[in-house]
Parts: sequence; structure tokens; C-alpha cells
Amino acid sequence: MSILDLSAIEIAEKVSSKSLSATEVLKAYKDHSQKLNTELNVIVSFCDGAEARAQELDRRMASGENPGRLAGVPVLVKDMFCQKSELTTAGSKILSGYRPPYSCTVVERLEAEGAIIFGKTNQDEFAMGSSNESSAYGPCKNPWNTDYVPGGSSGGAAAAVAARMAPISFGTDTGGSIRQPASFCGVTGAKPTYGRVSRHGIIAFASSLDQAGPIANNVSDTVLATEIVSGHCKYDSTSSFKDVPNWSKEISSSVKGLKIGLPKEYFGDGLEADCRKKIEELSEQLKSEGAELVEVSLPRTKYAVPIYYIIATCEASSNLSRYDGVRFGYRANFMEEPAGSLEEFYSRTRGEAFGDEVKRRIMLGTFALSSGYYDAYYSKACKVRRLIKNDFDAAFEKCDVILSPVTTGTAFKIGERITDPLTMYMNDVYTISANLAGIPGMSVPCGVSDSGLPIGAQLMSRAFDEQNLFCIAQKTEEIAQFTEVPSVL
Repeated sequence: MSILDLSAIEIAEKVSSKSLSATEVLKAYKDHSQKLNTELNVIVSFCDGAEARAQELDRRMASGENPGRLAGVPVLVKDMFCQKSELTTAGSKILSGYRPPYSCTVVERLEAEGAIIFGKTNQDEFAMGSSNESSAYGPCKNPWNTDYVPGGSSGGAAAAVAARMAPISFGTDTGGSIRQPASFCGVTGAKPTYGRVSRHGIIAFASSLDQAGPIANNVSDTVLATEIVSGHCKYDSTSSFKDVPNWSKEISSSVKGLKIGLPKEYFGDGLEADCRKKIEELSEQLKSEGAELVEVSLPRTKYAVPIYYIIATCEASSNLSRYDGVRFGYRANFMEEPAGSLEEFYSRTRGEAFGDEVKRRIMLGTFALSSGYYDAYYSKACKVRRLIKNDFDAAFEKCDVILSPVTTGTAFKIGERITDPLTMYMNDVYTISANLAGIPGMSVPCGVSDSGLPIGAQLMSRAFDEQNLFCIAQKTEEIAQFTEVPSVL
């Protein structure tokens, strides 16, 4: 069996037993990634220090040290994750050449368990997008069909795992940016409960919605990766103090007695037939395994997209105000034509360096926060957000886990929706609510459409009830028996 066919857990076991070295595992994945990257545009930068870290891990193991639970596992992280001295640009020209002086908490925890982070994946600029087309590096391509998008904003992270360029990658999910690309690329992706994973050192988009999480080719690797990065961080006041259960050891695929909710609002006219069919088939198979199916209602689903795009853009306009070209990153050329004022300095730098989608969202957010409009937009949106959370609370009184489609359809063609922001935004209608409510969600592949593109099933549970989520995900994986592989392999 090729190294590229091993799961992350299998790689860690072989490295720990010294039947493989971290150095040779890294070489296999890096060689494969470099071979495919020209076609897919998945990785925007390879980490300079990866080989040295792999060699150091091999030396430490030779001296008898415990290598960790991800010993020698090559990991890719979205270009949002700060890693000391490694390029980190959030897919934006305004951060070109930026090398942070510290690593984010997620990176530190992965490296403490022996993972070798060897590259940064392509993404929508500042995570603002659903197709990975707004990146300053150009669009990433779906390994199942390179004419199609991989989803966004963590499109590179999902495409990398699907193309076997890494056994695990990490993305961020602000409104579905892990789950949607995982569905489009036929891999498993998890967004933990808000606060489970520290946001320290992850470039911010919308601080009350952002959450980091893993993408992998199976549920077991996804669960272990989530467990490793979870837990309180002193640098993030929003991170939870709750103990992190031993999910990877306690996971069970038994669903007997569990109640699975099917939200009636998620199966309306906008859902493509292939997606509806696969989710309905899956629900019946879960029922035959002993789960009870119950209909639940999330009546304010129709407000989720507008509420999200008010809150997210408001927080983005605040967060992105720090990028001014003074201290780091891109600066406009003022040698030939000096700026006449500080306002002109900012305007020219930001005008040249921010992409169209980022500019659109900054303007929307700044408008909604401006004097006279704050109460009409942002304040009201926050109140409706609470009502959306109340809908989930009521639904979870009737069920343990909610099952739904991830998106209204499968991946769409590159360029098909880029000039139609509203159609693009509506693609996230089933995923956004989990971020607004702060609950965990997952995408698990459950089949392929008639056009040969993957379909994912979305699972959501109560806040901090990842254990039930992971158990249902494990059973979903067993039922689906998803063995198809992308066309690039």
C-alpha cells in the first residue's frame, strides 16, 4: 500500500513503530503535492522549515522521546493560520510577503503532537467566498473535475485532502467554509462548537462566527484532529473552559435509540434532486440501524442568509481596518506620486490590494455600522440571531442530531456564479445557521451525483455535544461506503 493511501492514524502508528520515518512520509506527500499543484492550484506556499521539523522528529524518536499522536503526519493549513516565519497571506495581496513572528494555537498543538505542517492552502481572500475564486492566487480547482470549484472559503484545504496531497488539512468555517468544500470534494470536514478551538493567531474574518476545524478522508482522523486542537487557550478569551472528552476513544457507530431530526425547511424547492435523494436514502438507512427519525422545524431559516451577511460584514469591516500598509504587507508605490494625506495613503493601498469581494463586504459592513443605521441593521440582526439559536434549542428538545443537505446542490463550474453575489450567497443557506447558533456541524460524503460529483450529508448537534455528532458521522460513513476517488488520481 502506498504511503498516500494510509490514514493519518495509520501513518502515526507506522512512524511511532519506526516502520516509516517522518522524513520519508513528508517526501512522499510533498512530491505528490508538487506534481498535482500546477493543475489544481491547491497550495499557495510550501513551508521552508518542514523538512527540518521532520528530521528533528526522527532524531527525537531515535533518542526515545514520545513522538505524539500525529507522529510524522503531514498536515496542510489554510492560509489564514499564522505559523512562525512561514508565509501567511489569507489569500490576499495586502498581506503579500507577510511572515508572522508567532504561531497560532492550532499550529502549536498540532506540532506538539508530532504533525509536520508543510504548506498553506488556497482560499477565498480573507475567507470571504463560497467558491475559492476570490483568492489573490487565482482559483483553486476541484480534483473531481477541474472545470468546477472546490467550494469555499477553505477550498484548497478540501481539495488537498481529496487529491491525497495531505491526510489532514485545517480550514476555518464562518458560514460553512469547512463543510461546503468538504461536500463538494467528497471528504469529511468538521466545524466544532464555537469556542472549542482557539482562534488565537488565525487571521480574523468575523470574530463571533469564525471557527477552525479539520478536513480528512475519514471520520476517525477528523475526530482525532479535532480532539488534539480543542481546549481553552489563555490567548483567546472566547475559548471554552469545558473539558475536552476523549472522543477518539469513545466514538461508537451505534445509533440505536438516537433521535435524528430532519428540518422541513431544508428540503424545499431549491434543493437539487440528487442531493434530496441521497439524504433521504441515508435517513432511511439510519432508521433501519435503530435511529428514530423525527421532523423538526427551523422556521427562521429564511432569515439566516441576510442576518449572516449583516453580522459577518460588520465584523469584517472592523477586523480588516488593521490592514493599512504601514506596518506590514502590501503598500502602494508612493515614490513617483506621494500621498497628499493619510486618507489618500490608506485609500490607494487598500484600493490596490483588496479584491472586489472583500471591498464589497467592507462597504456593506461599514454602512450597516454607520451612524443612524446601527440599530436598523446590526442591532436588529443580533436579535434575530438569538431567535435562530432559540429555533435550534427547540429542535434539539425533540432530537439528538439534525441531518440535512450541506448545500442546495453539488459543485458548480468555475466562473458560473462569480458575477452573481446573491446566488453565490444563497449557496450557504443550510450551513450558515450553525455558525449563527454556535453549534457544531459536520459534512460526511454520502454519495455521488449523476454528473459524477460528490454529495455530502450535514450533521449538527447541540453545543458541546460533539460526541453524538461523531457517533452519527461514524455510522454515516459505514452506511455510505464512499470509495470513489477524484479524476486526478
